[in-house]
Amino acid sequence: MRNSSGAKPPRRLLASIHDVSPLFEAAIDRLSDRLQGHLGTARFAMLVVPDFWDQAPLSRAPGFRARLRSWAEYGVEMFVHGWNHRDDQVHSGRWASFKARRMTAGEGEFLGLGREEAGRRMREGRAIVEDAIGCPVAGFIAPAWLYGEGARRALADHDFALAEDHLRIWRPSDGAILSRGPVVTWASRSRIRKACSIGFAGVSRRLLRSIPVVRLAVHPADAGSPALMASLDATVSAFRTDREPARYRDLMGT
Repeated sequence: MRNSSGAKPPRRLLASIHDVSPLFEAAIDRLSDRLQGHLGTARFAMLVVPDFWDQAPLSRAPGFRARLRSWAEYGVEMFVHGWNHRDDQVHSGRWASFKARRMTAGEGEFLGLGREEAGRRMREGRAIVEDAIGCPVAGFIAPAWLYGEGARRALADHDFALAEDHLRIWRPSDGAILSRGPVVTWASRSRIRKACSIGFAGVSRRLLRSIPVVRLAVHPADAGSPALMASLDATVSAFRTDREPARYRDLMGT
């Protein structure tokens, strides 16, 4: 696969820590140290939740806000990751109901929101995160990577540089797709989900070799599972053999 100039696109590895919140500070520290140990750099992203499940308001956590600013100054990209990461909506339609039930444990916050409410949460969440880190956020990523039509419209309204879902990274301002390919992530909610995520990570180390951009995503609960951490270690090591750690903004040529 070559770009319009005829050159092969750079082979990149994007890594991110989801659900960054004062509620999970110890686990986030462990994941940050682990990723930096593998990547040898701060070239990974943090997805920050302004008030996780209405239990951990970032605006009232000065110590964690200072940690976020330090990470941002060191080069970690910061994304707004919803508002409270909780789905309180009643979903209509089979497909939306299926995604809400099967693809997340009640955390698809932006799946059923209308444009106005989605925009309000994006705007207020962005203000809190940017106030904490002292610089613009890198973009917006919905909890569980789930967006309803209202959320997609609100994204374009609020001038976020980047967004992503399970299968792509795009620019909300014009819908341009910057990268395609499944994100490799891990699940700790049950024994079956854990085994399936470890299995998919193993398969991905072979099947995703040909795509230019590989994405890895970890969550705080993963840090408590030696089996998931061993799978993460093996997966990062496999992809690091022929690709460089990158930042999301590298996809925009900046």
